[in-house]
Amino acid sequence: MELRDVIVTPVVLILVYIGGYFIRARLTDEVNRIYFFPALTVKVIGALALGFIYQFYYGGGDTFTYHTHGSRHIWEALMDEPTKGIKLLLGNGTNEASIYKYSSKILFITDPSSFTIVRIAGFVDLFTFSSYSATAVLFAFFSFFGMWMFFLAFYEQYPHLHRWLAFASFFIPSVFFWGSGLLKDTITLGCLGFATYALYKTFIVHTPTVRRSFVLLGSLYLLWSIKVYILLTFLPAAIIWIFLANLKYARGLVLKILLFPFVLGISGVLGYYAAVRAGEDSAKYSLENIGRTARITAYDIRFQTGKDAGSGYTLGELDGTIGSMIALAPQAINATLFRPYLWEVNNPLMFLSAIESLVLLCFCLYVLLQSNVRIWRCLAQPDILFALLFSIPFAFAVGVSTFNFGTLVRYKIPMLPFLTVALGLILHYSNSLRNKEVFDSTE
Repeated sequence: MELRDVIVTPVVLILVYIGGYFIRARLTDEVNRIYFFPALTVKVIGALALGFIYQFYYGGGDTFTYHTHGSRHIWEALMDEPTKGIKLLLGNGTNEASIYKYSSKILFITDPSSFTIVRIAGFVDLFTFSSYSATAVLFAFFSFFGMWMFFLAFYEQYPHLHRWLAFASFFIPSVFFWGSGLLKDTITLGCLGFATYALYKTFIVHTPTVRRSFVLLGSLYLLWSIKVYILLTFLPAAIIWIFLANLKYARGLVLKILLFPFVLGISGVLGYYAAVRAGEDSAKYSLENIGRTARITAYDIRFQTGKDAGSGYTLGELDGTIGSMIALAPQAINATLFRPYLWEVNNPLMFLSAIESLVLLCFCLYVLLQSNVRIWRCLAQPDILFALLFSIPFAFAVGVSTFNFGTLVRYKIPMLPFLTVALGLILHYSNSLRNKEVFDSTE
């Protein structure tokens, strides 16, 4: 905390809420308007609280490395030598001689995905005088805006479920905490929200615009640049969502039955192609190397952070092959969704995570019991299938490659809104089917 934070942050907060006031008129109606400022406020609180936790509980961490040992040096270069600052801001992380004076101080200069966050923060610093708290608030505003778009994508279809959709989008504790500060997760969460809404409006509602195209492409590019595995799990699910949602335009039951495997086949091919293309640009995520990458990531995270924090977990032996990863899928998904268990807790933050995981476990069991055999009919709904096809593979991906609860609670936040929406929609459709069964039986 610096003097500039005390001076600049209140000004930025006032401007954010003034901007929110004018934006609200265009993005809300008389029903969902009540969620706008509470949702924005919890994001702001999350951003500021995360900074305090990292400073006073952890004594440092990624968020300060992105800023104090990252974007601050870009801002200083922009102030002292603008041409060099612009070169840093638009650069690709090279330590060339002309900018070495500044680039050598940036700890993430050689990590392309982390340096993307440093550059984004460096740009935002221009408007906040490199105030950490003010920059974090603007990160939170971006994430909020993206998640509001995510909320609208489902609210426009299920306005009667506005309370549940608002909770799933804005008020899950770990999501508004870890998805609001100056971290990768804040930007990727916002991008997922923007991409979901742009896909929905463009390919399902069929109201494409140039602006939505730019938003979609920009969001996907940032996901590619920051956390490519999010893109690799999101794109195939989104492709299937779009195809299935448009099957209703096919006339006749026979044609739909014939189209269904074709649609799944096309989606699988496109998803595979996306993975191959990602591997061409990022060798560690190629299909040949992704098993080895998961093994290295898992053990690095566990032994570098978990050893000291005491929050490591194991699933079984990873030998670097895709087969060993798939064999651990049930344990990995369970770890992401429902762990840490209460008896695995050894610090206050883990306790809060364990409580949230326990609530999710109980609600999943409740949905399964309420839905019973109807759940298979519910899974035919494109929106439910989309949310589950993203969240479950994503849960597997982070669970099998993390091995540390402290890191896992942060990594899993992109899938929590999708999973929570899916559970709410399953309950909704199940109740509708039950009511129809009762009505038919009384005729």
